[in-house]
Amino acid sequence: MLNLNKQKIFILFIFLIGIISIFKISYPFIKDSDENLIFQNTNLVKNNVTSDDYTFVVLGDNKNSISTFNKIIQQINNDNSVKFVINTGDMVFDSNPIKYDFFLKQLKNLNKPMLPVFGNHDVADGGVGRYIDIFGPLYYSFNLKNSYFIMLNNSNEEELDPWQMNWLKDELEKSKNYKYTFVFMHVPIYDPRKDINNQPGHSLKNLSNAEELLNLLNNYDITQIFFGHIHGYYIGKWKNVPYTVTGGAGAELVGKNPDHDFYHYIKVHVNDNNVSYELVKLDSPDFNFIDRVFAVYTYTLTLSLISGLYYF
Repeated sequence: MLNLNKQKIFILFIFLIGIISIFKISYPFIKDSDENLIFQNTNLVKNNVTSDDYTFVVLGDNKNSISTFNKIIQQINNDNSVKFVINTGDMVFDSNPIKYDFFLKQLKNLNKPMLPVFGNHDVADGGVGRYIDIFGPLYYSFNLKNSYFIMLNNSNEEELDPWQMNWLKDELEKSKNYKYTFVFMHVPIYDPRKDINNQPGHSLKNLSNAEELLNLLNNYDITQIFFGHIHGYYIGKWKNVPYTVTGGAGAELVGKNPDHDFYHYIKVHVNDNNVSYELVKLDSPDFNFIDRVFAVYTYTLTLSLISGLYYF
């Protein structure tokens, strides 16, 4: 009789954990302080940067990585020269709120403000509304001392929509008042692994829009345009537009080319004389994909157990 009661209690406990887990997947531990982070962090950036001589980090495609991304966070935290971080997108594997919650917990360990770019994985499974709630606008700009920063949204992997193209034209006109102009988007205009005339690759699928976008940028003095999406490191120039692909913050690497396929981030140093770029490489373990999946689902289970114990 006693064993039967224990079985009933155990079954009830598992049932309660299941119900609470479903609730937490829909409503995770994301607080009001985690909302409108673009506005909050833009203000922090402007407070942190007090001269025309400053350094920021660009990285992308951490995609719920734990070992590699946490190592990057630790290194950035210990680098007093870095004032802020820009993430070129795919911060989460998909928009499941548990995965956003996991990323936000990691972000709280970063002692510099981070500004995001909207990636295709960030929008996966209906994530537009969640992204807006947490971060704010899908594309935006800000000025900082001698520089102008423009963040675009091409997470559809197809094109920049007509409204955004018109907005970009106005923003590029504003950028003329600044010495440096930095542009950020997730999906590359073209795939740097392919000839520009042999497209599309892992890049914008609408080739006429890609050409229109590049021609527009080519009419202005763009200091550097940064992308993610391709899990590696590439630099080059399309027409007069210099570009950097940085997708090495923890997502699975797509190749084994030692010149391109490794985990990394970019340090950008700005002063009145020039802009310089430093590539910071990290060890690139083959198990990172397994590590990421294991971490997220362990985190999910932990939340469920904590919730179950609390409510039970």
